[in-house]
Amino acid sequence: MRITLLCALLLMASPLQAAERLNVVASFSILGDFVRNVGGDRVNVTTLVGADGDVHVYTAAPADARRVAEAKLVIVNGLGLEGWLPRLVQSSGSKAQVVTASAGIVPLKLGPAADPHAWQSVPNAKVYVTDIANALAAAAPDDADLFRAQAKAYLEKLETLDREVREAIAKIPPERRKVISTHDAFGYFSAEYGIQFIAPLGVSTETEPSARDIAVIIGQIKAQKIPAVFLENISDDRLIRRIAAETGAKLGGTLISDGLTGEKGPAPTYIDMVRHNIKALTSALDH
Repeated sequence: MRITLLCALLLMASPLQAAERLNVVASFSILGDFVRNVGGDRVNVTTLVGADGDVHVYTAAPADARRVAEAKLVIVNGLGLEGWLPRLVQSSGSKAQVVTASAGIVPLKLGPAADPHAWQSVPNAKVYVTDIANALAAAAPDDADLFRAQAKAYLEKLETLDREVREAIAKIPPERRKVISTHDAFGYFSAEYGIQFIAPLGVSTETEPSARDIAVIIGQIKAQKIPAVFLENISDDRLIRRIAAETGAKLGGTLISDGLTGEKGPAPTYIDMVRHNIKALTSALDH
């Protein structure tokens, strides 16, 4: 009788423990990775825009509304990145708290708009992680100490990553720290680490460059002797390949910009992404 009662109690406990996990929706893969590092096994994380997805042009699916409706927290980038998300939250009827992970970051400007790609600076990534840790701790106070400890451990990894980036770029001759990339995703990286990025597309992959824009960039590459052009994992590569062919600039490989890759790709996590990009940049520019 005692064993049967114990088994019954264990069966009751299992779903209860599963239900205690915090349901969190992240708008795209980079934020999902930050949440997993802070939340660990105390959170269920769903990412709306998945691996290699383009958050700029995402179209929400009916399943997304269900995920948002079931969430306690919805973690967003803000800075105008997820224009499609407020309508999704409203239509889902969700009571979730919407948390802007970039809160506290001073945005760069790209024309009249804010540049949303703040995660491309590792010091900014640390702000994201701190904001996420605070939101998780407030939503699940019983696990607050765990979230803060896991955030602290992850922030230490980001500190090491930031040093790696600075040491790698210091080895690139200053006159070679210039590249062309598909769209303006690397403004924060440029401001933080001193590599100049020139992009034929604007802040969003939704825009199309004009023939005049392309001609100006081709002229710029030739005049400034820009050594390399880079593809991005979320963008059509035909434009960059054409620019490379017309200028003789080296095709430097693929930079990961707005979305992580799948598990089998080169950048399934944020730290992998930054290391991949640094390796691509240094191998193209450091000689």
